[in-house]
Amino acid sequence: MPESYEPIVPGSLEEINFLDFKLQNCPYHAYEMLRDEAPVWIDPITGFYVVTRFEDIRKLLLDTKNFSNDMRGGQGGSREQLDSGRALRMNALYEEKGWVPGATLAGRDDPNHKQMRAMFNEAFKPKKIEGMDSFVRDTAYKLMDAFVDDGQCDWIKQYAVPLPLIVIGQQMGVPEADIWKIKAWTDAWVQRLGMMQTEEEEQWSVEMEIEAQHYFQPIFERLRKEPDDTLLSDMVNRVIPEWERPLTDNELHAEMMADTFVGGSETTTNAIGYGLKLLIENPDVWRKLRSNPDKYLRTFCEEVVRLEGPVQGLFRMAANDIEMHGVLIPKGAMINVRYAAANRDEREFECPADLNLEREKPGRHVGFGSGIHHCLGAPLARRELFWAFQALIDRVDGMRFTAGQNSFEVAPNFSLRAMQELRIEFDAKPPGDRVDPASVDIDSNATAIDNPANA
Repeated sequence: MPESYEPIVPGSLEEINFLDFKLQNCPYHAYEMLRDEAPVWIDPITGFYVVTRFEDIRKLLLDTKNFSNDMRGGQGGSREQLDSGRALRMNALYEEKGWVPGATLAGRDDPNHKQMRAMFNEAFKPKKIEGMDSFVRDTAYKLMDAFVDDGQCDWIKQYAVPLPLIVIGQQMGVPEADIWKIKAWTDAWVQRLGMMQTEEEEQWSVEMEIEAQHYFQPIFERLRKEPDDTLLSDMVNRVIPEWERPLTDNELHAEMMADTFVGGSETTTNAIGYGLKLLIENPDVWRKLRSNPDKYLRTFCEEVVRLEGPVQGLFRMAANDIEMHGVLIPKGAMINVRYAAANRDEREFECPADLNLEREKPGRHVGFGSGIHHCLGAPLARRELFWAFQALIDRVDGMRFTAGQNSFEVAPNFSLRAMQELRIEFDAKPPGDRVDPASVDIDSNATAIDNPANA
């Protein structure tokens, strides 16, 4: 396989197609053109209104009056807008074999969203998240130590995938032995989200999700009879006061895939993958990071999320007619909020394409969203990134791509950015030079992780 791919540099707006796999490999030239020439661009293929500038996206995310997360009141969701008949056939498949997923936390507006989010806020209280530091740390070092003496690995499969999956699985009370089964289900879900499947492939994704539903349904039923101290038990049993009921099976199944296992693992996996790629491509940054991780590691984690956003873009619906940059966005229109374009906006960031460990306000990006829908799991994701790279620093002196084994191609997806593999070789530190993870000061790091420098 080739070591790299030739990025597409569009010559005009007409050449931009975010459903083009080749453009997805390197969309940043297209993002720059859109920011400069059409900050609100009507995509002729999808009909989406694509917004790309940082300040516009920040305002849009904070304006819940004009921009809704509830897609049911307009032209339908992203998939429905592209092919409503196909969407109905997929819905019928859920009805026949499983449970039609209810609205997720991310797909609700206040006050409905606020009431449901309160349940998750309890589970993600700062003290609870801080209390997970030792588990996240120990998991990172355990995974690293399993392959570090081999001198090579597939960084994605052996490290970036299992780390966040094991952590979210622990929160949900799922056996570690089942994480690869769950990974197959989340992969299928993510592929469907990406809107690039044939109808036969999308049917496969739906059937995989239904398989996951039948895995979780007996667990829901057991937890209703025998509650425990897991987040999943809380989700199953907690009565939402304003609703005067707990979540239904349909709502629980939606949450399991979208907001817990996909939201709680997939994006962190992608950031860990691209973070390592950036370090190999920027050896001076690696040397600087190793020289003083206490000073630079948190900034590095923020830069990874900013530069190679695992979430390239998500959606809002226009709740009213609204004009931006001279473009009328009609009520009911689907808006593609392109976070990854905003995070490289030269109007907001100096030398935005550079990985800069001295960057001021490194936490000022929209990689975790903003406003009432700011990613609930951001504190946990930051912990996973921190310990993932702290373990790397403590175990490895140098690393490089395995020659001839990497294409660096992304998995085809309109919304997310993920490498499928990353084969590397590395020089492991001698056993006598390796840091004992138990010696790392958890308390001081926990405080720093939650407060990225100058965020």
